[in-house]
Formats: sequence, structure tokens, C-alpha cells
Amino acid sequence: MNELDSEVMMGILEKRGLKQIQDEKEADLLIFNTCSIRDLAERKVMGKLGQLGRSAKMRERVIGVTGCMANAKKETLLRKLPHIDFVLGTNNIHDLDCVLNEIQESRQQSVRTEDQFSQELDYTVAKRLDKYKAYVSIIRGCDKYCTYCVVPYTRGKEVSRGLDSIVDECRQLVNKGYKEITLLGQNVNSYGKDQPEWQVRFCDLLYQLDKIAGLGRVRFLTSHPVDITKELMQAIGTLDSLCEHVHFPLQAGSSRILKKMHRIYTKEQYFEKVAMLREYAPNVTLGTDMIVGFPTETEEEFMETYRAMEEIEYGNAFLYTYSPRQNTPAKRWLDDVPHEVKQDRHKRLLALHNRIAGKLMQQMLGTKVEVLVERRSKDQKYLKGVTRCWRNVIFEGPDHLIGTLVTIELHSYSHHTLIGKVAV
Repeated sequence: MNELDSEVMMGILEKRGLKQIQDEKEADLLIFNTCSIRDLAERKVMGKLGQLGRSAKMRERVIGVTGCMANAKKETLLRKLPHIDFVLGTNNIHDLDCVLNEIQESRQQSVRTEDQFSQELDYTVAKRLDKYKAYVSIIRGCDKYCTYCVVPYTRGKEVSRGLDSIVDECRQLVNKGYKEITLLGQNVNSYGKDQPEWQVRFCDLLYQLDKIAGLGRVRFLTSHPVDITKELMQAIGTLDSLCEHVHFPLQAGSSRILKKMHRIYTKEQYFEKVAMLREYAPNVTLGTDMIVGFPTETEEEFMETYRAMEEIEYGNAFLYTYSPRQNTPAKRWLDDVPHEVKQDRHKRLLALHNRIAGKLMQQMLGTKVEVLVERRSKDQKYLKGVTRCWRNVIFEGPDHLIGTLVTIELHSYSHHTLIGKVAV
């Protein structure tokens, strides 16, 4: 979501006649588009901004902070870092042009951080960084209020985008040569629930997109297990354009911890949905998020998470140690799992995931897979691309295959990359 927001802002800036440069020392305008999901990300931004404030030359630049940190900290940023010129929240990207005009005219600091997303963004201005894959926003905000998560407080309540607007944007992207579209939202499968009068749900959108001629692949990020319905599972099993990969975040393997996280499902309910999904879409691969060291998590409860990963065999996993986030309910609880215990659990879970990933790649050897060819490898020897199940693949081939969908026969792998050859 932050990457797409950055692309939109880059498009707005280019319309002003600005151009992007790689050397910050030569820039007239510096924008930090931030994330608040992890404490480390915030600390890095604060450190960098503080460093800029100590340079008289850099203080002459226009400096802005956008993204989730802007919503989370608001005026606090200006008090701590008075050399910042503007703070623009996730729901105010459309104000970027106006804010820059005000700063040019008065050089007064500006803070715009609305809690609710209300004005539709013009996503068509986005300066796309990829030629073949594009992000498309379908819903912003989140209503789930997991106790560890800051997103509902930084991005507000769920606001769905109109179906026609989404379909039109996807059609335009396909006409420009894009082969893969990833639908974005804090919870994509809540799409339409905030607008009951539309009588449109996420699976309805997927069926509409599948009708677009030339759209090779559709993905979506991210999902909440509660909203993964039978209808969505059937769509995954039947629609040609929809990739057989679902990000299905468990977060923890203990039902007690899940309740404490306010995930609104038990481990048993989650496993039932996984079994049902695999019944409707036998070739599906699953991804997950996992948090270890959540307040009061015992060793046995961690082992429930470990055994869940072992049983489900996720194709990819994003693994985190718990860190308290400001304004969340969990922030009020004692962070009682020692840092070294968190690190040990994270290390063990990561080792398990790596073993599972190796096993799954081994099972793919000898099969043929569809690969979207994106670019050459760093050493220029191979072409590099991604399968429908989100695996990296390299193979030898000519440049004209870049940007196309190619069938590759897999024969080996190295680390997390599959190796193959163009199928005859």
C-alpha cells in the first residue's frame, strides 16, 4: 500500500514539473513515506530526520513526512523536528499539491492528518515503477482492531472504492501492457461490506476482472481469515486469471493468544477454512504472518504456532517478534516475554519455514510452471521472473521474453530461487 501511495505522489509531483533524482543532497524536496507497523521502521525515520536537521544546507530543503507515521504522530513530529515543513497523513495524499503551494507562498508548516479516507484518489496519475506488474487499491483502512496493530488508527475505517473505477483502471493498465495486477487493501476481502447498497462483494469484483481480455494474472493482498468465504474459495479454484496463492495470515497457533490478539477466530476455525480452501483449490499455496513473543505467550503456546506452520506448510511467511505500538490496546499490557526468548522463537520458526520452503521447491522439480519474466539477473546471465504461486525463477533466455508469460520446466533450485529452462 505504501509503495502505491508513493507512486501516486510521484505522479502528482511530476505533474508539477518536478523530476525524481537519486542524490538527496541535490534535492529541493524530500518526502519520507513512512510505515508504523514496526517500531524499528519508525526509529529509522526519526534518526534520518534528526540527521537532516543537523545540516544547515539540508534544512533549506522542503522536507515532508507522509504515511502511517504522519497519522500516528501528527503535530508531535513538528515539535520534535521543527525543521520539517509538512506532515501529510495516509488519507490526505490528494492534498499534496495544495500543501506544496501553501509552503511556497508562505513557508508556513502544514499538518493534514484526517482520520477517515473521504476523497477518491486519482490513481491514474501514479508513476509506475514496474512495467509489467501494477498495484491497484480497492479498499483503504481496517475495521478489525487487532490489539497489536496500529493500522486502524493510522489509516482509519474501511472505505471501499467503486467497482467501475477499479475495473476501468485495470483495463487501462492491461492496455498499457501490464500482465499482473495485485489488488491492495488492509483487508481486501472486506471489499464492499462498508457499502451494502452496492450489493457487491470481493468475489464479484474478481469475476469482473477475470473478463478483461489480456489480463494474465490477478493477486490480492492482504486477507483476514474471517472474511475468506466459500465464494472466494470457489473463485480461486475456477478463475483463470486469479493466481493460486492466498495470503492467509494465522498470526499465532494458540487460540488463547488469538483471542488476546482479537483475531476473531480460533485455531480450529482457521484450520477448517484452510481445509475447505484446499478442497476448492487443490493447487493453492498459502502465505502467512506470524508474531512470536506476544504478551503472556508461553513456550507451549509458541510450540502450537510451530506445529501449525509444520502442518500447513506455508509457501511463504513473514515472521515477526512482537513489539508494542503506540495507541494499541496491547501497548497497555506488560511486554513480559524477554527479548532473547523472542529472538530464539523467531530463529526456530524461521529455520522451520526454510526447511518447509526447501521441501516445497523440491516437490516442484520436474514440473512446468508459468513465469512472468521481469528482468535480467544481476550477473546478466539469467532471466528472472515469478510463478503464479509467488516463487522466484531464473533461466537462460533471450531479452525479448522480458514482459511475457513463459512456460518453464524446473530442474533445480538454490536457496529460495527455482532454476529451469524454457519448455519446448
